[in-house]
Amino acid sequence: MIRKRVLNSDRVRRIDGGFSFIPHRFLTAGFLSSLDQKELLLYLFLVLVSDRHGLSFYSYDSICSLLQMNLDQYIEARDGLMEKDLIAFDGTIFQVLDLPSKPKEHSASKQDPAAIAQQIQLSLNEARHA
Repeated sequence: MIRKRVLNSDRVRRIDGGFSFIPHRFLTAGFLSSLDQKELLLYLFLVLVSDRHGLSFYSYDSICSLLQMNLDQYIEARDGLMEKDLIAFDGTIFQVLDLPSKPKEHSASKQDPAAIAQQIQLSLNEARHA
């Protein structure tokens, strides 16, 4: 049997001001828009299955089956949530963390190639007109 333990005691989730497992700040502070679809799906799943400390221990094969993800999509979503400091994972136990002060920006490698091309084009146009 798996023994659950809090992975980060400084970041145990709590309900402040109304009853919500996902604080309104998740939307208003930009956390929702910082996630891609697979990250959002995994995050909401982990919120749904976690206990009062944000802990759960679903296996990757159960998660992939329930969320209809392949292993690569699961790993990318899990690692993205960890990089964005929204979850902790020790190889067995997940902990949905209390939200950090602000969302972490997308890394350049995760951005849409079209958006990157547009940024490069804008920079080149600015350089030509400078």
